This record gives sequence, C-alpha cells and structure tokens, in this order.
Amino acid sequence: MSNGVSTSTDKIIVDKSRSHRNKPVSKAVRQTRERLQSGHSSTAAFDRDVLRMYMTAFTQGAALMPLFVIIIAALGIYFTGDTQIFFWAVATLVAYAANVYLVRRARKQEMTAESARKWRRALLAGQLPIGLAWAFFAFQSCPACEPSSFILYKGATLLIALSVTAMSNFMLAPSVLVTFTPAIIALAAKAGISRDVLELSLTALFTTTVIFFSYISDRLFKQNLRILSFQSEKDDLIAELEVAKSMSDEARRRAEEANLAKSRFLASMSHELRTPLNAILGFSEVMSSEVMGPLNNPTYKEYTGDIHRSGQHLLNLINEILDLSRIEAGKYELSEEAISLLDISEDCIGMVQLRASGKNIAISQQFEPELPSVWADEKSMRQVVLNLLSNAVKFTPQGGEIHVKVGWTAGGGQYISIKDNGPGIPEEEIPIVLSAFGQGSIAIKSAEQGTGLGLPIVQAILAKHDGQFVLKSKLREGTEVIAILPGKRVLQSLPAVEEAHAVSRKRKSFA
Repeated sequence: MSNGVSTSTDKIIVDKSRSHRNKPVSKAVRQTRERLQSGHSSTAAFDRDVLRMYMTAFTQGAALMPLFVIIIAALGIYFTGDTQIFFWAVATLVAYAANVYLVRRARKQEMTAESARKWRRALLAGQLPIGLAWAFFAFQSCPACEPSSFILYKGATLLIALSVTAMSNFMLAPSVLVTFTPAIIALAAKAGISRDVLELSLTALFTTTVIFFSYISDRLFKQNLRILSFQSEKDDLIAELEVAKSMSDEARRRAEEANLAKSRFLASMSHELRTPLNAILGFSEVMSSEVMGPLNNPTYKEYTGDIHRSGQHLLNLINEILDLSRIEAGKYELSEEAISLLDISEDCIGMVQLRASGKNIAISQQFEPELPSVWADEKSMRQVVLNLLSNAVKFTPQGGEIHVKVGWTAGGGQYISIKDNGPGIPEEEIPIVLSAFGQGSIAIKSAEQGTGLGLPIVQAILAKHDGQFVLKSKLREGTEVIAILPGKRVLQSLPAVEEAHAVSRKRKSFA
C-alpha cells in the first residue's frame, strides 16, 4: 500500500507528494500577480486584518477615553454645580464599557470573512450609544454660567473627544461620523432654538472639524490598507520563493541521486567490461602474432587484428568516459609536480609521429628556449597534448602540416598551441564540438572514429589547473587549439651558481 512518498529516481523534477502543499501557495502567487497587474487591492480581502488592528488599538487605549470623561465631568460639576453632567458621565462610561466588552468578545472569536463583516457592523452599532451620550453633552446648557465660558468648555471637550476618537478608531472607517453625527444634530438643534451666535459658531466649527477628521481617518485607513496589501504581496512572493526553493532542492536531490547511480554504474561496468576486454585484447594479440602457431586461413589473422583494434577502441572509450565522470564528480585528483611543457610536447610529438608520417603530414616545432618548469600533473598534461595532437593528425588531410608552439603568455603563464591546415570547423558547430560526445559534421562525413570526449576532457583538465582552453577555427583554413596555464603555476628558477656550467637541454629526435 502506497504511503504517498515518492522513492523513485526518475527525472520528474517536482516530487508529486508535495502537490498538496504547492497548490495553495501557487494559488496565492497567482492572486498576488493579478493584484500587481491590476494595480489595486480589494478592501474585502483585508476585512479580518483591519478588524484585528482596530480591536488591538481600541483595547490598548481603552482606559484613555473613560479617564478623559471622568476629568471633564469633575471639572464641569466643580465649576457649574450641575448634576446633569454626573448622569451624562455615568451614561458615557457605561457606553464605553459596553464597547470594551464587545471588542473583547470579538477578539476571542475565530474570524472568518463572513464573521468579520458581521462583527464590523456590530462594532459600528456599538459606537451609536457613545454618539448619543456626546449628543446629550452637546445639548446641555448652564443658565447660571457665563454663556461664552460654558460654550468654550463644551466646544473644547467635544474637539478633544473628536480627535482622540478619530486617532484610535480610524481602522473602523465610518466610526467618526457614526459617533459624532448625533452631536452635530444636537448642536444644530441647540443653536436653532437659542439663535445664539456663539452656539451657531460652535456648530459650524465642530461640523467642519468632524468632516476634516473624517477625511484624515479615511486617508489613514486607505494608507493602512495599502500597507496590508504590500505585506500580503511580500508574503505571497516569499511563498513563491519557497516553492522555487522546494523545486530546486528536489531537482538537486534527484540530480545527486542520478549522479550517484551513474557513478555506481560506471564503477561496476568499468570492472565488468575491463576484465573481459583484457582477455579479448590479450588473446587476439596472441592469435594475431601467431605465438602458438600459424593460422591456416589468412582471413582469420585479419579478423584477429580487427578484434584487437576494436577492443582497444572500446577500452579507450571506457577510460575517457570514466575520466570525464571523475572530473564532473570532483573525484579527479591531481598529482602535481614540477614538469616541463617542452619535454611533454616533444614526447607527444614522438608518439603521433608514425601516424603523421603515414599520412605524409609534416609536424613543425617552435619552442621558446629555456622555459622554466610548471607546477602541474604530468599525466594529465600529457593527455591534454596527446588528445590535441591526435585530433590534428586525424583531421589534417594527406600532405598537410601541423605547427606546434610552446611559449610565454602575455600574463606570465605558458601555453601550447597546435595549429593544422585541415578543413576547419564551421563557427556554429564549435559549441557542439566542445560538448561531451559532440562531433562536427566533417568528422561525421569523414567517418573518423572518435567518442567526442577528447576536447571536453581537455577543457576539464585545464580548468582543474586554473588554466584556459581556446579553440580558433575557420572553414577551409584550419584549426588552432591553445592550452594555457596561468602564471601562478610557473616555477621561477633560481640563478645558476657561478662555478657550475650550464647544461643545455637535450633535444629528442624521432624517426
């Protein structure tokens, strides 16, 4: 019975077992992109967040307005002696207490989109008793007081209450109008009855102030909505990054599994193939050399030579694949020592000289004299030069010419250049030739045997030495390949001792 967890090592990049987690995130990402493209966000999408922000702000400042009401009531009773202010204060405190209870109850509930709208209407309705209490305060009069002083006291109280309410309740958008519209109606009624200029002025001033604070509250509300929208977009983009990271991690895990499987396969197959190949090569060479006696049919001798050559080709192919696999896996270790590029180049020229002579190809040399040694892996550098020379001999036509140069680079390093006058490589095929198992059209048409791994191995070996590989080619003009080692690998020789005689380097000659 399946447990829903993928254990296969196929090449599906995203694990199907994670689809339940990726789908909601992808949906949120799509919604975010739609909001970004449309340039606006829906208010309904943030009803819950806005309501939570309002309830948090109201709870934190719950003691401020009752304290203000108590101070105003105490001052009013002290200066006017009117007991109606006491009853107003009690009614206002009860209204505020009811709102505090309503907010605390709402905070304990689980908010959904539907319940958020219901609680918002309930909280707006809870502002109405507070508004009626302020309307009662606005309608009061004091016959025993000086009219201007009492109007100043009443106006200052209403303005302070308006400002405090506007700043604490702006996340509950129309609460300012709901709370103080009854007070405006009461002031207008009072001014209409008394026909007093001060009452009319207070009504006009307070109405204007309520409109202004409503506008400010609306701007603050929209600004906070915009901030919430940006926050939501940021969260969704972070979720998108998490999806991309999840996909990347899954792809890396599968690549590691595939690479491990490939390494195990190559390690197993190298052993399984080399053992019979050694027997094939050994026995075919014995039969071809007629060590155990002559072969009666000369065709058999020809067949044994073909078997030996095919086995040798297959063994070289296996070795090249293993070399490239070790390099890609980071398991290719360099055994570095002081070596001479001049000696290596001469040795490799000697190894391909016989094949070049068979095609009547001339190999010329241009070596910089007295080049110091370099710190590199001799076996690897020998493989680099031999691969490049073998390619040059392979693709140079009969009677062609190969020019080998070894010298200094402009940056203080050393280089090996091998140039032929063969058919060249079309410019669009150079990336193909430099890729693993890639062969150009000329190699395919000429049916030249090869694996397409020589140049990738050369590039990888030079990269391990912090070097560079350059390929220059023009169709029907030839090809030049350059292997470059950096200046930091050049070993500067110490000055010779005066008593010692300088020994000239012995040049090698080949048939």
